[in-house]
Amino acid sequence: MSAPARSARRSMCAAMLSLQAVVLFLTGVVSIGTTDLGAGAALGLGLGLTVLCVLAAGLLGRPGGYALGWAVQVVSVVLGFVVTAMFFLGALFAALWAAAYFLGAKVDRERAEREVLEEQWRAEHG
Repeated sequence: MSAPARSARRSMCAAMLSLQAVVLFLTGVVSIGTTDLGAGAALGLGLGLTVLCVLAAGLLGRPGGYALGWAVQVVSVVLGFVVTAMFFLGALFAALWAAAYFLGAKVDRERAEREVLEEQWRAEHG
């Protein structure tokens, strides 16, 4: 019997949050010259959101981890009020997050069903 496989949903969602962390950090950098935020506030915003993404990715195996991931998506879209391009990028990442969340869960369900069927087959065919 093999070791249990890592959750596809967890892996896919963590990958999305990792990519999003880079984009949110760069959004903070871009906002230095394109918004009324000062350099410190803009970098603090970018770094804070980056840390939030990394924290959410690390908490995906615990209760509330996915809720934090959904909150990151909301914050990313709302960030469009500071950096207009984030309306588009936030919506794009929210769609990618939703796809990772729902398709990853589907993969996990189908993997579990397949393992049950394989166990039944082994029991019947020795």
